Amino acid sequence: ATAGRPADEEVSSDSETESPLLGRRRREAAEEEVEETPQEKKLRLAKQYLEELRQLEEERAEEEEELEPADLIGDRLKEDVLEQKGRLQRLVAKDVQPPDPARIRVLRGHQLPVTCLVISPDDRYIFSASKDGSLIKCKYSAGAVTGWEVDSGKRLCVVPGGKKGTEERHMGHASQVLCMAISSDGKYLATGDRNKLIMIWDAATCKRLHIFTGHRDAVSGLSFRKGTHQLYSASHDRCVKVWDVGENAYVETLFGHQDIITGLDSLSRECCVTAGGRDGTVRLWKIPEESQLVFSGHQGSIDCIQLINEEHMVSGADDGSLALWGLTKRKPLVLARQAHGEQDAQGLQQPYWISAVAALRNSDLLATGSHSGSVKLWKCGEGFRKLEHLLDIPLVGFVNSLKFSAAGDFLVAGIGQEHRLGRWWRIKEAKNSICIIPLKQKTTASSPESPGSS
Repeated sequence: ATAGRPADEEVSSDSETESPLLGRRRREAAEEEVEETPQEKKLRLAKQYLEELRQLEEERAEEEEELEPADLIGDRLKEDVLEQKGRLQRLVAKDVQPPDPARIRVLRGHQLPVTCLVISPDDRYIFSASKDGSLIKCKYSAGAVTGWEVDSGKRLCVVPGGKKGTEERHMGHASQVLCMAISSDGKYLATGDRNKLIMIWDAATCKRLHIFTGHRDAVSGLSFRKGTHQLYSASHDRCVKVWDVGENAYVETLFGHQDIITGLDSLSRECCVTAGGRDGTVRLWKIPEESQLVFSGHQGSIDCIQLINEEHMVSGADDGSLALWGLTKRKPLVLARQAHGEQDAQGLQQPYWISAVAALRNSDLLATGSHSGSVKLWKCGEGFRKLEHLLDIPLVGFVNSLKFSAAGDFLVAGIGQEHRLGRWWRIKEAKNSICIIPLKQKTTASSPESPGSS
C-alpha cells in the first residue's frame, strides 16, 4: 500500500508486515528526533496548534462578530483541555422533553433491515445502509428532510446493493452492510460489509474512491479518529486494522479478542474501543504501543459500544445489561440489568437484548435500543456512577443503530425487522426505515461542566 494510488484501486493488508507508510513515518520520526530536542518539538507543535486555532476562530469571529478572536481561542483551549481529560460534561439530560410523536419522521427506502447510519459533522446529512447492500444519503435541515424521494427535486444519493458475485463490476456493496463511519471533516465515508470489504466514498458525491481488503470475515465496526483520516476497522475475524484513508494505505493489524468483534468506536486519541461479543470483554486498544486494556462485566454477548468522552464509554449486551465504564477501571462504574425489561420467549422470561447505544458526546445523555418497542433515553449521574432512566420513545422493530446529532437537537434510529447481525427473530409489523426524532429541551441554561465528573 503506497501513497498516490489511483482512485478506486484495491488496498490489501494481507501480505504486509509493515506498510511503507508506517515505515516512512517511523523514519521521519527518527530523523525529527535527531534534528530537534523534545522541548523544541513540543514548542513547535504548540505553536502550530495555536496558529490553527487562531485561523479557525478568526473565521468564526468574522461571521459572528460577537467575541474577540483572543477570547474565542481561550474558550476553545479550555474546552479542549477538559475534553482531553474526559471532564467536559454538558448537563443536558435534565432538560430533554418527550418528543411529539407527530414530529417523528419515518423514512423508507431500504428493502431490508437498516443496519447502520451516521450523521455528517454539520448535522445536515444522514447516511444509512442496509442488509440489502444499499447506501442512501438524505439531507436534513430545519426539521425537514429532503433528498429522500426522487421527485423532491433535491440532490439524491442512492447506491443500490448488488447481487452476490458482482463485486468486481458493481459500484456498491454486494452483501449486507454492517457498519459505517464518517470522518470529522465530513470528507470521507467508510462502509464495511459481510463480504470482508471496506469501501471508502466521497461523502459529498457518494462516488466510491477505494476498496480496502485484508479482513478474513465480516467487517463489523468502523471509526475515523477525530481530526484525522486514520480509520480503525474491526471484524468477525477478531482483529482490529488501522488504515490511512488520505494516503490510501494499510498501516497495521492488532489481535486480542477471543470471539467476533461486534462494534468499535474512537475519538481524538490514538486509540479505539471494541466490543468482543461472547468473549465477554470490552477492550481499549492503544495503537502506538500496540497494547490493550481488557474490561469485563457483562454476562452475555456484548453487541454495541460507544465512547461518551475521552475517559468514559457505554456498552450493551444480549443479557439485557447496559454498562457505564471509566477507562481507568476494569469493571463497570454502573451496570443496569434488564435495561429494556423482559420478554416471554417460548415460555421463558428473557431480557430484551441491547442492540444499539448512543451517547451525545461530552454530555450526560445516552440512548439505547432493543426490540422492546421503544428507544430509551438515560441520564448519567455525577461522575458517571449513576444511571437514571428518563423517558421512552415508542418505536416498533429492532433498533440496529442510534446516533445523536452533534448539536443534540435530534436522534436518528435505524430500524429493521431483524437484528443487525442475525435472523433470530423477525418482527413483521416493523418497517425497515430510519426514524428522525426531534429532541425538545427546556430553555433553562445548563452548566458546561460537571464539577463531579472525572
